[in-house]
Amino acid sequence: MGLFWNKNNDEKDFAILREKMVKDQIASRGIRDRRVLDAMLKVERHLFIPNSYKQFAYLDQPVTIGYGQTISQPYIVAFMPEALKLRGDEKVLEIGTGSGYQAAILSLLAAKVYSIEIINDLALVAAARLKKLGFLNVEVKSGDGYDGWSEHAPFNAIILTAAPEKIPEPLIDQLAENGRLVAPVGRVFQDLVLLEKGKNGKISMRRITGVRFVPMTGKSEKNQ
Repeated sequence: MGLFWNKNNDEKDFAILREKMVKDQIASRGIRDRRVLDAMLKVERHLFIPNSYKQFAYLDQPVTIGYGQTISQPYIVAFMPEALKLRGDEKVLEIGTGSGYQAAILSLLAAKVYSIEIINDLALVAAARLKKLGFLNVEVKSGDGYDGWSEHAPFNAIILTAAPEKIPEPLIDQLAENGRLVAPVGRVFQDLVLLEKGKNGKISMRRITGVRFVPMTGKSEKNQ
């Protein structure tokens, strides 16, 4: 497919670019969960990116969304929920709403998504965007994700889209038994880690791959 983005692209063109993204950047690199691939095909990534950066919407790279934040590259957006092994009936907590793109993907994979964004302006825009686009099983609030969202805990899955030095204890506490948490961890050099909570709260954790995310701010910075 020789199609590239330009300001005259219509929705059909974007759909072609999205199909190419999923085929070349995601499926070809080992993502096998059909539900994840379908969600990546369905959610229109260009609608979650500022107009001045839409030409980068379907490229294999993160894209700035303002306030020093980014929308992660498509492969990572698909990789993280695949690691959570969502079936569709879960309650998921996301730390770092950003533009709302990852939350939109999660909304098609889980029953309910609660998402926290520390930058109030981003939280307001993302909440309005998700509602407008019909992702009605996502609830967004502005706040520090370090403390999680205790009134809706426990969560079957937790995903962090910003990197703490170590995983905040409140998030581990709010993870349900047999739950999974995926997060980038570290400041200069980061690892994507998968934490699992087994019976009686037994915790296991393993490194998946090296990544590069924006740092988690707020209490996470003070508790390094």
